[in-house]
Formats: sequence, structure tokens, C-alpha cells
Amino acid sequence: MKEYRLSDFLPTTKKETDFRGWDELDIIFFSGDAYVDHPSFGVAVLGRYLEALGYRVAIVSQPNWRDDLRDFKKLGRPRLFFGVSAGAMDSMVNKYTANKRLRSDDAYTPDARIDMRPDYPTVVYSEILKSIYPDVPVVVGAIEASMRRLSHYDYWQDKLLPSILIPSKADLLIYGNGEKPIAAIADSLNKGKLIADLDDVPQTAYLRNQYKEKKGDILLHSYEHCLKDKRKQAENFRYIEEQSNRMYADRIIQKTGENYVIVNPPYPPMSTKEIDACFDLPFTRLPHPKYKGKHIPAYEMIRHSVNIHRGCFGGCAFCTISAHQGKYIASRSKESILKEVKAVTEMFDFKGYLSDLGGPSANMYAMEGKNKKICESCKKPSCIFPVICKNLNADHAPLLALYKEVDKVKGIKKSFIGSGVRYDLLVTQYEDGELNKTARDYTKELISRHVSGRLKVAPEHISNDVLKCMRKPPFAQFYDFKKQFDKINKETSLNQQLIPYFISSHPACSEIDMAELAVVSKKLNFHLEQVQDFTPTPMTLATEIYYTGVDPYTMKPVYTAKSKEEKLNQRKYFFWYKPEYRQNIVQSLNRLRRTDLLSKIYPKR
Repeated sequence: MKEYRLSDFLPTTKKETDFRGWDELDIIFFSGDAYVDHPSFGVAVLGRYLEALGYRVAIVSQPNWRDDLRDFKKLGRPRLFFGVSAGAMDSMVNKYTANKRLRSDDAYTPDARIDMRPDYPTVVYSEILKSIYPDVPVVVGAIEASMRRLSHYDYWQDKLLPSILIPSKADLLIYGNGEKPIAAIADSLNKGKLIADLDDVPQTAYLRNQYKEKKGDILLHSYEHCLKDKRKQAENFRYIEEQSNRMYADRIIQKTGENYVIVNPPYPPMSTKEIDACFDLPFTRLPHPKYKGKHIPAYEMIRHSVNIHRGCFGGCAFCTISAHQGKYIASRSKESILKEVKAVTEMFDFKGYLSDLGGPSANMYAMEGKNKKICESCKKPSCIFPVICKNLNADHAPLLALYKEVDKVKGIKKSFIGSGVRYDLLVTQYEDGELNKTARDYTKELISRHVSGRLKVAPEHISNDVLKCMRKPPFAQFYDFKKQFDKINKETSLNQQLIPYFISSHPACSEIDMAELAVVSKKLNFHLEQVQDFTPTPMTLATEIYYTGVDPYTMKPVYTAKSKEEKLNQRKYFFWYKPEYRQNIVQSLNRLRRTDLLSKIYPKR
């Protein structure tokens, strides 16, 4: 076990920078999360990435924004720019429930304290920095900024808001994974360029009072027009989502007030060599020593896990992953992954069990288009909905081989898969018989060797109409997977559970749909635990439907539960088995004149 010193972390105080002999910093990050030097924490990754390029970087985590602002002044002004991140999660999802109640804990804060970050830290931190250091560039990023790069519906304020560039007063916004754009920004400023002249960096957005039109530019409806007409916001979204999922996208422009928000196309997906370089940085994999003795729940969850890829081609309507990371999979090499696994085995508290060997989705590793030319012209947000694309090489063989290599590493007793498994990739019958074989082999390996008693999957609903709106596979595929799960359990003499995730109040979901879900869950003897009330988050299809009332791709109306009463009426059906919900469910089904469903949930004895 390697002993780490304070100097092995990126500095967080003036004393730590003095210890390194630095009289000036190049870049200072302000983060809404605690500083954990681990590849799952974005600011740590960017800090290490810039450090490897020769820059002097420091991190100020969870600064106090309510006092004399000394946290914003303690390191002085950086030579190049300030970087601002709200953290690994959207701050509002992190702080509030679907019913807009304050959560009781914050997983990314020491001892889970709930008072260590403001609402919308991106805006608050950036405004403060601009007020103290008006001449120093501010670059914002991470998921909160990324998903708010254009006009967006904000559930917590219940209004359509303009690009976060407006209230934050930031000079540049990075969307998606930030290594390549932040390096380009640092290099340009280091060469003497002005931040106002950086209008060609891919994967960035910025404000200008005018722009020079380029071939292929997409001019969206203005923010003001969207405020007056929700359908215009819906029309905008289709273009935004399509461009977010293209390999080579066009520039997007939206007039807002007297300015234009300009969103440059993203970088192409990272190569294996490029993503390896990010994960091979010298992380200590530990929280900063200043947190000694304090519990950081998010770190505890991932401390013995290894991320094997980025991106997700699922395109689920309620999910931000593809809008943020893109749908194209960037996979690490086996060598890079095994190197990190070995590092985990050397941690002082490692007992031999990897908690997760996965990614945004567990089983998309090394999957890509067979014909790249087809991918280059594709605008579809999903490679597997409504059916699995014939151009997708859905081969589980590389992942299967990786699992076996990881399990051979000295010190590994078990490697568990904690990420969500896309079972539609496993139960679909492919034209290529070899893909069917590797899918069966993978399923058996997964269930017999990589499940810690409970395997979590996400059918999300049982209604075909709701599932279509979600861009999820038919529920019949869950039954197919459950049969395989039960069969393999029996063959291997295991007594494991299959735990399904479900969502209530999603667009297209009615109270009757939830009652029918209750009937199915009772039939399957599921006493549901992994449930969620739909929370609208910026820049997802489901949120656009929730706000505009129409499907942006068809412009047809879609019902969505909005009032607190409607949402609670749907949620209660998850808990049909609890006595305290019975009377309310009985009354509701009588009101809906669905005594047929009532008799299935509560049959008369």
C-alpha cells in the first residue's frame, strides 16, 4: 500500500501552493463537490489532465458563498482562467426531491451535510468570481452547465430559462466531458490569445452580439419566441438532440435578448488511447486529507469500482447521459483497466471485492457501428430503440473476456457489476448466430459470477405506450430476461434476486397505467423498492414533453401528470402491498371505475 502525502494531491490552500514553491497558479477550479482525487470526480480528472500538460492547477471545493467570500480570494487570481463546476450531479436534483422538498443528505459532501452548496452553484460561483476579478476569464462546465447551454425548462422555478451563460456571466461554457476543450482553452490562453477570441473551440458555447454565418448553421427559435410559444421550444429540442447525438454535428445558434448563444459542434468521440490517458493519470483515489475521519457517501459507493467506458447509446427519454457524454462508446483498453484494478487491490481497505466494473450502462463496452460511414450520417438518438440497429456490433465477447481477465488479477476475489444492465441487448435474437451465443455466455457469466445477491435492472414501466415514450424496450423482454435469470439461478444453485427499477408520473403515464403496473408487480411477487417519481431535468426529451405538452418529434399532445395530487396518485401504486396505502388505492380504483384491476390487486377472500 502506497503512503500518500499532502503534496500528492492538487493544492487547495495557499499553504499547499507555497509548499510546492508556486508563486502563481495557472488555473483555479471551484467545485460544488468535495475534492476526491478519483477518476469518477470530474474536477479531479480535469485538474490532473491539465497538470499532466504542465499547468499549475488548484481546487477550491465547496467554497463559502455566504460570508466575506474569503474562499474565493484565498488563492488570488490565476494566470489563465477560473474553472467552475456545480459538481458531478445537477445541483437541484442533488438538493431537492421530485416533490421539491429539501433532501436530508448530500452524497458529495463530507458527512452528507446539506448546507455546503447553494442552488445553482454554477451561477453563484461564477457571478462572485466575476465581481471580484472582472478581468479574469471564467469557464463553466459539468452536467449543470452542460444541460443548460441553451434555453431550457427549469422544474424548480417552473419556467423556461435562457442559457446559463446569461445569469452566470461566464466567458465560455464547456459541455460534455471536458478534457479536450479545456486543454484547448488553456493552450490558447497560454499562447496569448484573448478569451473573447476563442470562438472556434469544439464543444464550447459562448455569447456574442453578432456572428458570421457558416455553412450548415442551425438557427433555433429565439428564447423570447419560445417564451411566447411552447411549441417553438419543442421544435428547437429536436434539432438540439439530433446534433448532440451526431458524430459530426453542426453549429447551433439561438438569439437571446440582444445576444446570440453559439454552441460549437462537439469533438469526435475519444479514441481508446485518449480515454486511457485520462484514466491513467496519477490519482490517489482518495478524498483530500482535510476530510480525514469524515464520511463522503458518493466516494464510499465508488471507491472500489472501475469505470470501463464512457457514452451510452440507449437514448432514454428521461436520461441526460447521451446528451452529456454522447451516444458513441469510448472504451478503455484492457491494459488500462487492469492497471486500475491492480491499483484498487493495493488500497489499504480493499477486501478483494470490486463493487462495480461498469459504465453508464454495464454492457456496452467496445460496442460500435460496423460501418462507420453509416454512423457518421446518423441523427438517431438511440442505437437500440425502437429496435437494435443492424449496423450496431452488439458483441459481448470483448466484455466477457475483460471480466475473466479482471478476475485473474491477484487480490480479486469477486468483481461485481453494479451499473445498469441493458437486458434488451441480451434477449434480442440477432441475425448473426455468434452474437446470440456471446449474449447467452455473457448472461450466464454475469448472473453466476458477478451478482452480489441482487441484480438491478430498469424496465421502468409495463405499459407499451409509456415505454415507447421513454424509448425503452417492451416489457415482454423483461419477462424473457427474468426466465434466463431464474434458470441460471437454479442451474447454479444460487438464490439471487432480480430487482427492477420503475418510474411513475413519466409523460404518457396515467393513473390506470400505474394500477396495471401494481397488478403485474403483485403477480411477479415484487415488493418494489427501487422506484422514482419522474423529475424533469434540463435537456431531456421527457422534460420537453412535460413542459411543452407535445412530443417534439411528432408535435402531438402527450398527457403528463403535473400536480402534486396527480403525482402522488400515481406513486402510491408502487406500494400496493403496504396496509397504509390500501384504502386510498381502493377509493381511487372505484373512482376510476376499474374494479377489474381492484380485484386483481386485492382479491376478495
